[in-house]
Amino acid sequence: RDPFFRMLVAQAQTEKLTLVTRDQELPLYDVELLKA
Repeated sequence: RDPFFRMLVAQAQTEKLTLVTRDQELPLYDVELLKA
């Protein structure tokens, strides 16, 4: 629900990027993740 996370996810989806994170909430979104 954090606006910053939503912005990161939206940017990753638009640019077809992989996010690197330790955050447990981001897997709830439709984006490719690389766990840190």
